[in-house]
Amino acid sequence: MVVGEVAETTEVLVIGAGPGGYAAAIEAAHLGRQVTLVERGRIGGVCLNVGCIPSKALIHAADLASGPADAASWGVDLSATVDMSAVHHRIGEVVSTLTGGVERLLHAAGVRVEQGTARFARRRKVVIDGGDEVKHFEFDHCIIATGSRPLELPALPFDGSRVLDSTGVLALESVPASLAVVGGGYIGMELGTALAKLGSQVTVVEMADSILPGIDPRLTRVVARRLRGLGITVLTGARATGLTDDSLVVAAAQGEIAVPATKVLVAAGRVPNTDDLGLEVAGIELTPSGHIEVGPDRRATPDILAIGDITDGPALAHKATAEAEVAARTVSGLVAAFDPAAIPLVVFSDPEVASVGATLDRARSEDPAATEYRFPYTAGSRSHTMGHTEGFVQMVADSAGTVVGVHMVGAGVSELAGEAALAVEMGATLEDLAATIHPHPTMSEGLVEAAKAASGHPLHVLPRR
Repeated sequence: MVVGEVAETTEVLVIGAGPGGYAAAIEAAHLGRQVTLVERGRIGGVCLNVGCIPSKALIHAADLASGPADAASWGVDLSATVDMSAVHHRIGEVVSTLTGGVERLLHAAGVRVEQGTARFARRRKVVIDGGDEVKHFEFDHCIIATGSRPLELPALPFDGSRVLDSTGVLALESVPASLAVVGGGYIGMELGTALAKLGSQVTVVEMADSILPGIDPRLTRVVARRLRGLGITVLTGARATGLTDDSLVVAAAQGEIAVPATKVLVAAGRVPNTDDLGLEVAGIELTPSGHIEVGPDRRATPDILAIGDITDGPALAHKATAEAEVAARTVSGLVAAFDPAAIPLVVFSDPEVASVGATLDRARSEDPAATEYRFPYTAGSRSHTMGHTEGFVQMVADSAGTVVGVHMVGAGVSELAGEAALAVEMGATLEDLAATIHPHPTMSEGLVEAAKAASGHPLHVLPRR
């Protein structure tokens, strides 16, 4: 049945139920607002259903599958087989558990959830098309959190069969004999490495001069060495131009190359989901990249706010969640601003990469006396007991000894990124970190060791000459 244009009212309308949207809805409800949340897909959005969570679960399965190779050096004889049907079943259980938890939180907070596609009809009115039913909502404030989607390349349009986006690769029912990954950013690195460990012949094609563009080359070189060890071919300064029956055609410095490609993963970037919202009716003009410009309080207009991938900055779930709290406080009449000292970046590659705060070059552009020190994991106890000594912790400090950046590559560094972000956010000094007792033996000691060395008092490495 189709409902007429009699509009219902809500104080806060949130469009999109990904990590930013559902967090904004819950936070605003906790602050006493009447909240309606609209989602055209599944609660949890891309991240929870077909992105962050299932990809990390697949990476864990791939690490388990590659376990025998690591175990052999420890005198442990293992073998492994992979049942992709069982892997998908387990990933589905993980996703279902987490999405169910979010749904219970929304219900407990009193958030009304509407299923359908939202589009602005007027400045403060939205139409929600649920297929069989159309509803109209007028709002006092609206928070847009519609996220992003994979960028499609003209030469390699997605066909859902051979040329796939990240969602398609995560749904593969079997491990392809060969996989060409177009794009050497974090998505390409994570999924390409996982598929290689599961048995696929993987080739990465990246237009830039190195994988993980924008990340310190000293970090990415460690990852590149591991890729070679896994048998992954990396072509940099190269561009995919088309397909043949069994290959991806690549233009490289040495000429045209045919890359084996049973399947192709296109991971060349993401596009903000702003083009079908009717934003022009709401008085919102998009930037050339399709993003919405907002102020520190997340307002795009006095009544409409935006968070997450549709705004400027890294497309990260934890950024969206942090922005959600600001937006919820803003629509509740409280003073709030999004102004973090650092947003942690983590790549779940092998080994992992984590980057927080200023690089040495950026720090020195503001303070020429800024300094840095790298503590190698070859000098760490826990890394040796794990058999993963590749990598390091780099500590960057200004001339006053305040920690302004921490950059790491190595096993498990994703779990150290939170402490690094706290140090930068709180303006901790090298002495603060050096004087904080860390448990032994753990990878977290790398932070202490780097801080000690950067302050001129190294313990487990030789002093600088």
